[in-house]
Amino acid sequence: MTTATNPPIQYPFNLFDGIALASAYSRAQQTPGLLKVKLPYGEPAWLATRYEDVRFVLSDRRFSREEATKRADAPRALPRIAGGIVMMDPPELTRIRNLVTQAFTNRRVEQLRPHVRDLANELIDRMVAKGPPADLVRDYALPIPMSVICELLGVPVADQSKFKEWNDSLLSTNTQTAEQTQRNLGELSQYIMGLIRLRRAEPGDDLMSALIEAHDVDDRLNERELVQLCIAILIAGYEATSSQIPNFIYTLLTHQEQLARLKSDPGLVAPAVEELLRFVPVASAAMFPHYATEDVQVGETLVRAGEPVFASVGAANHDPRKFSDPHRLDFDRDARAHFAFGCGMHYCIGASLARVELQEALRALVTRLPDLRLHADVQWKTATFFRGPLTMQVTW
Repeated sequence: MTTATNPPIQYPFNLFDGIALASAYSRAQQTPGLLKVKLPYGEPAWLATRYEDVRFVLSDRRFSREEATKRADAPRALPRIAGGIVMMDPPELTRIRNLVTQAFTNRRVEQLRPHVRDLANELIDRMVAKGPPADLVRDYALPIPMSVICELLGVPVADQSKFKEWNDSLLSTNTQTAEQTQRNLGELSQYIMGLIRLRRAEPGDDLMSALIEAHDVDDRLNERELVQLCIAILIAGYEATSSQIPNFIYTLLTHQEQLARLKSDPGLVAPAVEELLRFVPVASAAMFPHYATEDVQVGETLVRAGEPVFASVGAANHDPRKFSDPHRLDFDRDARAHFAFGCGMHYCIGASLARVELQEALRALVTRLPDLRLHADVQWKTATFFRGPLTMQVTW
């Protein structure tokens, strides 16, 4: 059993000028027990980095995310604590997840695949017509998830830039006043309420209409939950995927052997996406504190009641106890046990949609632009939770 005897280590570890996993995670995995860390905000916390420890913390109901919303000193990497469904505990979490899962069916997701495929090819057509170089972020990676979310929730195309401003603000690591944060969140909430009014008047076969029906007909969602849920879907459905598309291409361009295999056999796209999801640690840090509601043994560490624990999925995905030679990109590996979408009660509801977007985006690029390459040095994002290129100039 381990206890914290040394001063907490400063966290986060990952840098923003690339997407490599910081070596500090590997050192932590080789050290017995959990690691005591100090984040930019709040009290010290434990950090889980080994696969089994991360799985345990994310799955065991003796850990509460909601508790963090009640504590002024809750540890965090961002200036503010997230809200909504991502910070709920059962049974409220279970009730809402069940509703969304019923609305977010595989049938509805697969119905979007042709739209994603056509969009990816249309964007490549525009890039080719304009001629190289192109910015893979602006001209390709951002429009795909944005368009899909617009299709899914009925967001008008004309409002895309407005939504991006709100999204970037809420996920920014820059310090801003509580008043600014509340203003941005309030504007986004009002915007979502407007969409809800439109969909109430003209329901369709989409996720927004299904969620409204759960609220209006069966009274299984209250108004606040409905708005928060739509905001969570908008943000989660846009930011991570738009970051991972260029991250995947950057990774492939630096792993030419695997890229050549993918170009010669596009049928490898599905397993390649799973391995890339495992391989690329998109998050700058573990995001959510999980408070122990009682004394809990996590591996070799006894976590006392009231102590927070962070679970690093990026480190878990590179744990040699689970994945042999984890720092090697290998499309022959069965990587489906990765935690890129979390695990347990907070497993990402939109994982199937993200997979469709990533698969079709990658497939279109390797088949339509097989000689794609970097045109200039990548400019990296430096002030947001998700890491990735800010601009990525490519040629072909």
